Amino acid sequence: ALMQLDIVPEELTPGSYWHPEEGLVSYFDLEKPKALLDDSPAELATGLRSVLVAAISKRLSGPEAGAWLSGGLDSSVMTCLAARQVGKLKTFCVGLEGAPDLESARLVADSVGTEHHELIPTKKLLLEALPQVIFHMESFDALLLRSSLTNFLVGRLASDHVPAVFSGEGGDELFAGYDYLKGMPPSELPDELVDITNRLHNTALQRVDRCSMGSGLTAYVPFVDRDVVEYALAIPHKYKLYRGEDKPVEKWILRKAVEGLLPEPVLWRKKAKFWEGAGVQDVLAEYAEETISDGDFARERKLQEGQPLNTKEELMYYRLFKEQFGEELAQQVGRTKGAPVDA
Repeated sequence: ALMQLDIVPEELTPGSYWHPEEGLVSYFDLEKPKALLDDSPAELATGLRSVLVAAISKRLSGPEAGAWLSGGLDSSVMTCLAARQVGKLKTFCVGLEGAPDLESARLVADSVGTEHHELIPTKKLLLEALPQVIFHMESFDALLLRSSLTNFLVGRLASDHVPAVFSGEGGDELFAGYDYLKGMPPSELPDELVDITNRLHNTALQRVDRCSMGSGLTAYVPFVDRDVVEYALAIPHKYKLYRGEDKPVEKWILRKAVEGLLPEPVLWRKKAKFWEGAGVQDVLAEYAEETISDGDFARERKLQEGQPLNTKEELMYYRLFKEQFGEELAQQVGRTKGAPVDA
């Protein structure tokens, strides 16, 4: 008979490994750099492109590769730089009919010259995939699962064509891509970027890992290559969130690093969440509103020893999570910072 071990679940934190005698051992801490680079914007853009090209190059293991291409800036950067190093890059996009991601991704694919594939899922397919996505993700975080749903489908699509794909995760955290950052005092921005980068392991990077390996696909994330991270954090924040005469431009230095390589509408496209650009938000939120009453939400939203559920949509996900994993693991689930909350 197998001996049962009374083990308390413990998260494997970033920059650590587990030792049978010592437990969790930390080998790297991501911190704000002591000094920032003093180069000109042009030199910083050239340097950034150089470390990104190197990060992609070191992950190429054969003649075949693909890229998840949402049509947003980060995935488009990966696509245009990888296409210059791969004989025939294949790109993949998922979105509902009329979604802005589809149009933008087609524009990039045509411009760069990739073999482009896309999937336009039905509402039925999205809802049928939910339990599988929650099983692989081991999460009920609403913002994470919205993007995971389309990410899971695009991973399954890509696995039919290539053994590995490039993905753009990490770009928003390193280069100030989120809207809420524009309202922060500039002096607080460097610490905030380090904080949200340190949260990637159980949110966006967990999504990439599970949504690729769930279909036997390898996903590369060159933005979080150690050399890229160290270089990016050393870039002065005024070049990430550029505050000129107009409204602040997020990820300005990243856009300058690939200027001339991407179509202008994509190069200067405003940030959209993966699920926003794919058009799935309304489908999921409306289904939750239709199937969960106000009374059920009030009764079920409070978790055992954890942050309450934010929305009916999140309760819909939590019910499926609880069926598969129980309530005990809920407090181990990463939660997206700044997620909207229903009253």
